[in-house]
Amino acid sequence: MSFELYITKRYIKSTKITGFISFITLIATIGIMLGTSALIIALSISNGFEKELKEKVIGFTSHIQVSKFDVRYFDKDDWASFEKIKTIPNVKFVSPFAGREAMIRSNYAIEGVYLKGILPEYDFSIIKKSIVEGKYDFDESDGTPKIIIGKKLANKIGVELGDKVVILAIDPDNPYLTSPKVEQFKVSGIYETGMAEYDDIFVYVRLNHAQYLLDLGNKVSGFDVMVKNVDYLDETALLIQDKLGYPYYARTMYQMYRNLFAWLELQKKPVPIVLGLIIIVAVFNIIGTLLMMVLEKTKEIGILKSMGANSKSIMKIFVFQGLFIGIAGTILGNILAYVLCSIQLKYKPLSLPEDIYLMSSVPILLQLENFILVSIVTLLLCFFATLIPSYIASRIEPVEAIRFA
Repeated sequence: MSFELYITKRYIKSTKITGFISFITLIATIGIMLGTSALIIALSISNGFEKELKEKVIGFTSHIQVSKFDVRYFDKDDWASFEKIKTIPNVKFVSPFAGREAMIRSNYAIEGVYLKGILPEYDFSIIKKSIVEGKYDFDESDGTPKIIIGKKLANKIGVELGDKVVILAIDPDNPYLTSPKVEQFKVSGIYETGMAEYDDIFVYVRLNHAQYLLDLGNKVSGFDVMVKNVDYLDETALLIQDKLGYPYYARTMYQMYRNLFAWLELQKKPVPIVLGLIIIVAVFNIIGTLLMMVLEKTKEIGILKSMGANSKSIMKIFVFQGLFIGIAGTILGNILAYVLCSIQLKYKPLSLPEDIYLMSSVPILLQLENFILVSIVTLLLCFFATLIPSYIASRIEPVEAIRFA
């Protein structure tokens, strides 16, 4: 053990430090702990929001959606063009869909919905994962077509699993000239994503039933494209656009739900600034604590210098003391952040209004890099905070120090 570390250890264990010095040391350590934990928790919540929002948006649309400029629907001849998309390396699969506004009627109520027809093999993972009653099932072996609806919608129209509902669809271009298409469905699954707006609107049926109700024949509304790596989403959309050309256009989920993701970015921007200020305040506590220690230990500094300790050694002693406070606070902050995040993940004590935040509880995404990044930044700030009082301590003259004491 070096001379400086030995003296630092003795200072930390010293029983002669006044109660006031011990108190502000404790306050400085707690300040670092709270600042570190608050920043880690905020980043975990921010990342959790982004992850949840992406997963939910993907569940209702796709990574990329392909539409046409000139007409609303694709016919069979267009389908062949989409074989080109499958050759793009990042494309996972392509699936057609048919969707439009419609009405759903039960024995008790009637509501407006967005009817989406999909292929049964479509990887609708968010809906599969969100089924709370029944199952993700479009099987028609009993002769009755199936429908999957949101829990909020089910409560509004008073239906349960296995109940029958009727879908009515009218041609929006000729609402007075054509009679509505009507078909009865059996509720095979009820989902709850936590996004109230979508649980209340989206209903899912097999593609062929949506085509019948929307009077599309063999046409579809567009194609959903899922990719292997969302980090290259924009590049993949551009490749699809180049492959297909006019009149097709490809939109990413960020473009389709620009307002949602803009809101998310707005929520994230002030977080580092506000919580960074918390850490800076804690850092100033370290400066104040060390300055008080310098005053308290002026006599000891003079004695050490008179015994041969140089200014560099004195400076190191107080740097080590400041770093000890910083390290202790950072470790405790990491532990506190992990415990609180784990409690939220398991028990979800913090809830959110679904109609505002699109999810029912505060989402958390624990990432090791957040803990490492915050810890490194905190310790660097603590190190720089120790330099001022340490430099002051190193400039004390032995004779003046002993006389002052």
